[in-house]
Amino acid sequence: MTQKPVANPEDFYKLLAQSKERLKELAAINQAIAIIKEGKSIQDTLHQLCLILPDAWQFPEHTIVRIKYGQYEFQSSGFKETPWCQKQDFETIDGGFGFIEVYYTQEFPTEFEGPFLKEERDLINNITNILTGYLNSIKGKDIIREVKVIQKRKPEGDTTTSKRLLQKFINQHNADRDIYHDLMPFKVKEILLISTLYDAYSIEKEDRLTDNILGEYSKLSLSTVPRITGVSNLDEALEKLDEKYFNMIIIMMGADTQTPLEMSKKIKSEYNYIPLYLLVNNSVIVNEMEKNPVTISSIDRVFVWNGEPKVFFTMIKLLEDRVNIENDTRIALTRVILLVEDSPKYYSRYLPLLYSSVLEQTKRIIEDVSTDDLYKVLRIRIRPKIILAGTYEEAIELFTRYKNYMLCLISDVKFYKNNILDENAGVQLVTHVRKELPNLPIIIQSYEQDKEEMAFKLKAAFLNKNSEILMQEIKNFLSNFLGFGDFVFRDSLGNPLTIASTMEEFERALRIIPDESLLYHSQKNHFSMWLAARGEIQVARIIHPSTIEDFTNSEELREYLLNTLKKYRQEKRRGKIVGFDTAWEVDESNIVSLAEGSFGGKGRGLSFINTLIYTFDISQYTPNINLRTPRTSIIGTSEYEGFMMRNGLYEKVFASSSYVEIQKHFLEGELSDQLKIRLDRLLQIYHRPLAVRSSGLLEDSIMQPFAGIFETYIVPNNHPDKHIRLKQAMDAIKLVYASVFSDTARGYIKAINYKIEDERMAVIIQEVVGNTYGNYYYPHISGVAQSYNYYPFGHIQPEDGFANMAVGLGKYVVEGERSYRFCPKYPTIINYSNADLIKNSQVEFFAVDLSKHNLNLLEGEEAGLARLHMYESEQHGTLKHCVSVFNPENNSLTPGLGQSGPRVVNFANILKYNYVPLAQSIQVLLDVVKEALGAACEIEFAVDLNRDTNYKSSFFLLQIKPMLGNTQEYKVNLDSIDMSKVILMSMNGMGNGYINTISDIVYIKRESFDKSMTPDMAIEVNSINNKLIEQNRRYILIGPGRWGSRDRWIGIPVTWPQISQAKIIVETSFEDFPLDASYGSHFFHNVISMNVGYCSVQDGDTKTKIAWDVLNSMPSVNETKFFRHVQLPKPLVVRMDGRQRLIVASIE
Repeated sequence: MTQKPVANPEDFYKLLAQSKERLKELAAINQAIAIIKEGKSIQDTLHQLCLILPDAWQFPEHTIVRIKYGQYEFQSSGFKETPWCQKQDFETIDGGFGFIEVYYTQEFPTEFEGPFLKEERDLINNITNILTGYLNSIKGKDIIREVKVIQKRKPEGDTTTSKRLLQKFINQHNADRDIYHDLMPFKVKEILLISTLYDAYSIEKEDRLTDNILGEYSKLSLSTVPRITGVSNLDEALEKLDEKYFNMIIIMMGADTQTPLEMSKKIKSEYNYIPLYLLVNNSVIVNEMEKNPVTISSIDRVFVWNGEPKVFFTMIKLLEDRVNIENDTRIALTRVILLVEDSPKYYSRYLPLLYSSVLEQTKRIIEDVSTDDLYKVLRIRIRPKIILAGTYEEAIELFTRYKNYMLCLISDVKFYKNNILDENAGVQLVTHVRKELPNLPIIIQSYEQDKEEMAFKLKAAFLNKNSEILMQEIKNFLSNFLGFGDFVFRDSLGNPLTIASTMEEFERALRIIPDESLLYHSQKNHFSMWLAARGEIQVARIIHPSTIEDFTNSEELREYLLNTLKKYRQEKRRGKIVGFDTAWEVDESNIVSLAEGSFGGKGRGLSFINTLIYTFDISQYTPNINLRTPRTSIIGTSEYEGFMMRNGLYEKVFASSSYVEIQKHFLEGELSDQLKIRLDRLLQIYHRPLAVRSSGLLEDSIMQPFAGIFETYIVPNNHPDKHIRLKQAMDAIKLVYASVFSDTARGYIKAINYKIEDERMAVIIQEVVGNTYGNYYYPHISGVAQSYNYYPFGHIQPEDGFANMAVGLGKYVVEGERSYRFCPKYPTIINYSNADLIKNSQVEFFAVDLSKHNLNLLEGEEAGLARLHMYESEQHGTLKHCVSVFNPENNSLTPGLGQSGPRVVNFANILKYNYVPLAQSIQVLLDVVKEALGAACEIEFAVDLNRDTNYKSSFFLLQIKPMLGNTQEYKVNLDSIDMSKVILMSMNGMGNGYINTISDIVYIKRESFDKSMTPDMAIEVNSINNKLIEQNRRYILIGPGRWGSRDRWIGIPVTWPQISQAKIIVETSFEDFPLDASYGSHFFHNVISMNVGYCSVQDGDTKTKIAWDVLNSMPSVNETKFFRHVQLPKPLVVRMDGRQRLIVASIE
């Protein structure tokens, strides 16, 4: 009979131990998979994995873990690098790198890989593979989404290369904010609260448990409020823990002291990776626990309820700080407050006071800064992090790790060292810290008042734990020593010299403090500490690495600090709207707000221009020319509303019989005292002529056609008496306000079914671009450009755009007077004969009249202007690059002024010979603005040809507007139209859609046309238009030349309200009255904004048609000297195809 083998007990226990290890490893893999399946963020997932992994190794109580991926880094509790490390690297499909590191905190016998088992190597490889697969699934989805977008994206019409403006804007605009987004990646979001109903009630008032716990979040304007799930017993707790992941567990202990401890052991055995805090409501119980620490071995931290609900808030923030501290110190130099206290009774009272004080001080600093609410919430994250140590060893380890970021040390006197309660542990700790950081602010806190003398010897502050004013003493310490309050400049002995409350005061004081004060604060890193405490992280990071040894003398150091602050300030303000402050510099890179409220349509455009130019580096696309904006200030609509109410102007307006009377009432009104003071200060800075421009809420908006309806006044701004200069500026503002009630504006607002009360007026004050020439001031060139050309020729495409330019102020161009038209993409291609160029060349220009000291603005918008002949600009020396000379002998044009003969304004030296890259700059800006607006656009600009020190001329972008005339798409098939029924057809049209509601046509009588009588024609059209407004009937308007031109010799000089009821506007040419298809900017903007059809029909063009014979055969409804109004028995059918530029109207 075979003898059975005798079981070896050692083998049995060894096998049992191995089985337990394998089970632990399997549990870790299952837990990792479960965490990943929860679908949380990468940060939360990495953090949770970091917490569960130590339990899976052979010696969990001596195991610490670090996981790093990209910018994220997470560590298990008590992490520190040791010689005993197991590491596995990984890489994701998008090129991201990371690793998992497992350390033992003490030496163990050698196994397969140092002290680590072969199975542990397999485990770390498996966990890494699981993590890599999870990360790749996220990155893969992102890539697939991008590929799908790319596959779907097909160029339609516009093939202009995108300059990725939105991405650049967000990146640039948020550059100083991004660092805040990266702070505090770990947030406590889910809390499991385990308590009997009675225990919860014992700390409760009026059934508002959650309010007590989370009330601090709302008080301190904090985001990411955690959710609390409450259970009453162990079974419920385990059920909830199985259902989802919790960031922390709080167990409340009341009368029953055993059950909570038993629950903690059971929970910790299964969920060791979740921090577990115990909250007791009796300090006597804590004393018993401290005598027998083994009873609370499963508890991560004990807190005592002392009647203050802030203790819950403290538990949450303490955990977040411990997890986030590594990340935040590395990214943002976040400061660290180290509290050394081993008694739960005292740190439960002390920490809430410390957190409240730190957060309130941080919030107060942020409230002092003028910024938006989101930015304030983000800046809260820069607050100092508070970490708690309970033993000497833990304190030394934390201090060593975060020494470079230490803000202050707050230490008890008596706590454990080498597992023995040491009466002088605090003294030894402070002595060690003083050797490393001699100037670190330190508080020694004790309930024994006699310790104060010892604190004094150690050059530390002393706080009595039992003080009745402990909160106030903490606040005072934070303000005076930690950079939270005002910056107190001191001499080398510590005596105060001056105080700075704001960045402006700080910079001002830096200029004047003595050298000894400058060196005193520099040696102690006070400057970077104060700046970091105020949330000015970027500049603090620049200054912090610098030391006194880097500079040869104190003045060099002072210059470095001032230049750094100035550059930082300018970068922060570039491309932004800044509030008025008499201490600020006013430059081109920002817009100054002089009053609250909306900036209106035009103001929005200007602020957008400012952002566009100074946020993006467009100069890379426009080399050899400076891209600029004039210095600009805006008065928000609140001033208008106050001005109207304060002076009772609504009543006076509706009681007035004429617009002149209304203007006088407005001039008698008083602007606010605040605005007067700010204008007075502004005029000390602005020394050039000023354009005081309207900016109504509806003006120049995308869909609201109010362009040119309100008024703009030019003020020479050169009167020797500053009080008169101020009065002229204020009068201009008042008259802009009055223009809301002009006859033109009222008629227009009525015609488009708006109410005059709907309009609110902002005012723009802008320096006029130009130079002084004797008594006149003007720029070399002004112009308007559009990204879509409705009148292309040759191989020029509509998307290539066009520009109109003239010498002098832009008023000449935007009002449709003679200007030079070209395509920026093909500036040398023209569609004019030399005879046409001579006939239509600019002969006059506008300039600011500097001799008009006693300005009477009631004379109108041109009160501050002079209309000059071109020969005067030649005398000023401004025509050299803007004109050519015509030689009749060989019918040629020679650029420049080198010959005698007729001057033709064609900008040949610039456009043909590229004296400055103007055409290229216009083309680039049209592309950029079009991409930024998401629609075809128009820009207004001015050019100063004078060279700066870098030999560059300057291009000033003045205004942008969207063009929406071709946003809809309607296709016309000419083959399907009966041409015998067509009465109007144009191949140069704009507009989209199908209209079958027009029965009225108003057209010029060819036989009666007299080009010298065009102003009379405008009056007749106005009369007919008013009658059709009363009847609410839209009509087709047909006339010669350019509608809306101020030049009576090239078109009928109507204003928009005079033809506002027209739905289709037709320009045509007669034999002695040509049509060059140029027009005024304001007029054209209103046409496209109201989706009015607009087209031209050249006389003699066989492809186009106006059926004059059909029109003349119709009976007239109304006939004037120059026009006939006919009405069809049933509506015409009008088809407009914007893409083909085709308009067809037929009788059907």
